[in-house]
Amino acid sequence: MEIIKLRDEYIKLGQALKAANLVEDGVEAKLVIQDGLVKVNNEVDIRRGRKLYDGDVVSFDGQELRIRKIKSMYIESLELKNFRNYEELSIVLDPGTNILYGDNAQGKTNVLEAVYLCGTTKSHRGSKDKEMIRFEQDESHIRMMVKKDGVSHKIDMHLKKNKAKGIAIDGIPIRKAAELFGIVNLVAFSPEDLNIIKNGPSERRRFMDLELCQLNKVYLQELTSYNKVLNQRNKLLKDIGFQPGLTETLDVWDMQLVSYGKKIISLRRQFMEELGEIIRQIHSNLTGKKEEIRLLYEPDVEEKVFEEKLQSAREKDLRFRVTSVGPHRDDFCVQTNGIDIRKYGSQGQQRTAALSLKMSEIYLVEKVTKDHPVLLLDDVLSELDSSRQNYLLQSIHNIQTVITCTGLDELIENNFSIDRVFRVTEGKIDF
Repeated sequence: MEIIKLRDEYIKLGQALKAANLVEDGVEAKLVIQDGLVKVNNEVDIRRGRKLYDGDVVSFDGQELRIRKIKSMYIESLELKNFRNYEELSIVLDPGTNILYGDNAQGKTNVLEAVYLCGTTKSHRGSKDKEMIRFEQDESHIRMMVKKDGVSHKIDMHLKKNKAKGIAIDGIPIRKAAELFGIVNLVAFSPEDLNIIKNGPSERRRFMDLELCQLNKVYLQELTSYNKVLNQRNKLLKDIGFQPGLTETLDVWDMQLVSYGKKIISLRRQFMEELGEIIRQIHSNLTGKKEEIRLLYEPDVEEKVFEEKLQSAREKDLRFRVTSVGPHRDDFCVQTNGIDIRKYGSQGQQRTAALSLKMSEIYLVEKVTKDHPVLLLDDVLSELDSSRQNYLLQSIHNIQTVITCTGLDELIENNFSIDRVFRVTEGKIDF
C-alpha cells in the first residue's frame, strides 16, 4: 500500500492518482474515474474532484493508496545511552504507528518511559532519576528529535545519580522544565491507568497534574512553587517542635501557600470542566449509550476560604507536624448514571471510565494545542476486551502512536494499520 502524504486538508481524487504515478495526466485520470475503475473506501466513485481526507483508501488497477495527513508535530527518533537495561539504542520512529513487541521484562516499557521523560522531565511510572540509570553506571543520556511545523528540534537529557538532571533544547541548556512547554505533547496509557478510578485520591491528583503540566505553563510554575512552599512549611512544622520560637514565621509560608494554591484550584476546576464536556460522548459510545458519565472536581478547600481554613487548622498542623489543608489533598469524583463508581462501581465500569478518561485526554490536547499528541500505549490492549480494543484502535488512526505488546494478534484481528515494527529482546531492538 502506497502512502499519499496530505499537506493540506484534502486532495482531489484525480490529483491523488497523478501523485502516485498511476496515471500519466489529468485526462487519463478523468477517463479511468468516469469508467468506474477507481474505488474510494471500497466503493466506486466517478467524481474526479472527490475530496480525499486523512484515512481514505483509494483502489485502482490492483493497487491501493492511503491518504495520510502530515502531522505538524511528531517524534522522529530516539537515542539512549545507559538508560535502564539499554547500553545503547538508536531508533527512527514512523509518524504513524510504531509497534514494540517481545516477551515481558525485555525493555519495551523502558523506551516509552524515555520518550515521556524527555518530553515532560517526569517518568510516567513515577521513577526517580537514579533508578533509570543503567546498573553500575553513574549517568544516562537521552536524545529525542521532534519535528514540529516542519522544523526539527533536539532534546537532550542527562540523568545523574547525585545531581539534578541536565536538559538542553537544540544545544541550549534550560533551567526550568517549563521551557520544554509546547515542543511535544504526550499521552501515556498503561495498565495501571485502568485502576485510576478505584485507586486513592493521590492517583487522581497525579492524573490532573501530569496533563495540566503539559497543557498550561502557568500551572506547571504554580504547582512547582506550591510544592516547594508546602515542603518548607512541613519542615518548619517539625522544627517548631524543637524551636517553638519559629511559630511566628508560619505566616510567611501560609501567605505563599494560599497564593499558589488558589491558582492551582482554579486551573484544576477549569480542566475538569473541559474534560467533563469531552468525556460524555466518548463514554456514551463506549457503553452503547447505556451510561452517562460526570466528572466532579472535589477541592479540599475552596479558593475564597483557603486562607481562613489554613489558619483554623494551624493548631492541628502543629500537633501532627504536617499541612492538613490545601490542593495537595484534592480529588475528583466519577459518576455514571448518578452513582459514584469510585466506591460502588463494578470493575468493568471503573475500567471503562478509565479508558474514557485517557481517550478524553487525547481530544483535550487536540483542542488546546490545535495538534495531535503522541500516544504511548504500554501493553494496554491485553487488558481490554475486544470491543474496547476495537474502539481504542479505531480512534487513534491519525495519531503518532508507540505501542508495546507481547504479540501482534490483537492488532491483526482488528485490521489495525501498522507502519513500523520493532522486536525487543534483552535491551536490544531488531528492526
